[in-house]
Amino acid sequence: MKKKHINIPVFIPELACPNRCVFCNQQKISGQMTVPDIPEVDRIIRTYLSTATDNTVVNIAFFGGNFTGIPLPEQKVYLDLAAGYIRQKRVHGIRLSTRPDYITPETVGLLRDYPISEVELGVQSTDDEVLKASGRGHTKEDVYRAVELLKTAGIPYGLQMMLGLPGDTHEKALHTAREIVALGAVSTRIYPCLVIPDTALATLYGQGKYHPLTLDEAISWGEEVLRYFISQDVRVLRVGLHASDDLRSGTNILAGPFHPAMKEMMLSAIWADELAEVSVENKARRILIEVPSGQVNYAAGFKGINKRKLLESYREVKLVENDSLKKLQYRVSEL
Repeated sequence: MKKKHINIPVFIPELACPNRCVFCNQQKISGQMTVPDIPEVDRIIRTYLSTATDNTVVNIAFFGGNFTGIPLPEQKVYLDLAAGYIRQKRVHGIRLSTRPDYITPETVGLLRDYPISEVELGVQSTDDEVLKASGRGHTKEDVYRAVELLKTAGIPYGLQMMLGLPGDTHEKALHTAREIVALGAVSTRIYPCLVIPDTALATLYGQGKYHPLTLDEAISWGEEVLRYFISQDVRVLRVGLHASDDLRSGTNILAGPFHPAMKEMMLSAIWADELAEVSVENKARRILIEVPSGQVNYAAGFKGINKRKLLESYREVKLVENDSLKKLQYRVSEL
């Protein structure tokens, strides 16, 4: 039986972050207004573990801030707490997110003493003009240096990216995706840029100096980026923000391409392209389309749009899983 993987999310909003990027308001994004202390973190972990099954791979994940920017003694306290659960064999590893410019020989030296499953770096872009316009406070050279330190230490790493930042273009976004692969990332996250209240980006938007991507543009850019990551075997952990209730209701979004089914919509568009060749004029035929495990809903399309398109040419269309197929492979036969 395939094991389920879960992260126990411990959000540490803006802790130790040296500056605020133009798009950033972590408290509104995560829905969390305070930094959890150690007893609170312990309670969060215990609560999640109370519902975990034996067939679950569990990681404690320190997200939302700049974990390696915390003073080393404080990092050690958090890591020691997580490591205690690993020694009890109740948790399998530790994940954390941080900034590329806060990966140093000292922080990596500390991390090497713990069972780190993965360090996620908020790269966002590898274009220096985009990074500067976004107020990131680091350059692409900081990304290369951080990756080299993690690689030398044998610590797995993922590189996150954003679409539609100030100064970004479709081609720049694709170039960032290519560099993420070339740098050896094992995973990524794709976040279309949103305009959140009480941010510098909100001011620029109000002044007409920033224009966010439309939802259609975000899907178009993201479809190509996502397709590339799939082809290169880079795990895409998430597309779009894991949003609070306020984000879902639109309360804390001024503008930008937010949709809770962003990944489904991108994969739907990818499969629409893949299956376009299947559509031939022959309404008398009934067909079976086999797709990789977990891809049936995406192949059918967002709200069934791809299947409806196929039914313009075929009398019946049935989509099923085939575990021998990988990535975007599919097989067509008559029913």
